[in-house]
Amino acid sequence: MKLLRYGPAGQERPGLLDADGGIRDLSGHVAEIGPDTLAPAALAALATLDPRSLPLVEGAPRLGVPLAGIGKFIAIGLNYADHAAESNLPIPAEPVVFTKAISALSGPHDPVMLPRDSVKSDWEVELGIVIGRRAAYVERAEALDYVAGYCVVNDVSEREYQIERGGTWDKGKGCDTFGPVGPWLVTADEVGDPQALDLWLDLNGRRMQTGNTRTMIFSCAEIVAYVSRFMTLLPGDLITTGTPPGVGMGIKPQPVFLKPGDVMRLGIEKLGEQRQAVVAWRRRED
Repeated sequence: MKLLRYGPAGQERPGLLDADGGIRDLSGHVAEIGPDTLAPAALAALATLDPRSLPLVEGAPRLGVPLAGIGKFIAIGLNYADHAAESNLPIPAEPVVFTKAISALSGPHDPVMLPRDSVKSDWEVELGIVIGRRAAYVERAEALDYVAGYCVVNDVSEREYQIERGGTWDKGKGCDTFGPVGPWLVTADEVGDPQALDLWLDLNGRRMQTGNTRTMIFSCAEIVAYVSRFMTLLPGDLITTGTPPGVGMGIKPQPVFLKPGDVMRLGIEKLGEQRQAVVAWRRRED
């Protein structure tokens, strides 16, 4: 299944994508696409529904983050050897773990707003893992049994804040709008092998990133098992798994960073596409 949430920000309704690309309303069966919906039994019950029996949503509504109630937004850094090389950093011996702020979450096509005084904001197409069952000290061999599904994530990053301002990476990763997720949460059974997915990102129509999850240093199973040793993962937690080469700071001879008016398009095989226009900072009223 391809689960989603549609409607104005803060008023999203649960839905799914049918075989023809239409949005079907799920609100007659679940109140929300959230942690409770991700339990194996709950997903199995949804899978029995005939999408044609659900109300068809007219028009092209906004899509929100496909999952409500995300408790933790965990990220893995330098998980592709060629990205580590372009970052002038060694290949890590263990996964590099950091967090993105929950307040960074945004819909897959919502604008990305540059932080005030930003000079080095950058893009990163990544595979997101959505946890479906409580996971603590799980073994690699069983780790994917705890995964409800996968999604596209753009791990937008302000490199000056991340690298040059001291401390951890978190403050360059958690700015408002720096976590577009979606368009869908695709259940694990539909994705199959998460280590065989093409990724790509275009900036203003120019291909910047091309990769495949088979070149990850640490696989999805390794990541879930590893992180579960240091924190209990709960249904609805999101782990974004690193980016292939082609980010702005790695461009030679001169890095390229985001500016107002830029447009990012990115996608992952089987998981759909995102599109974000980049806008200047403004004080948010919401």
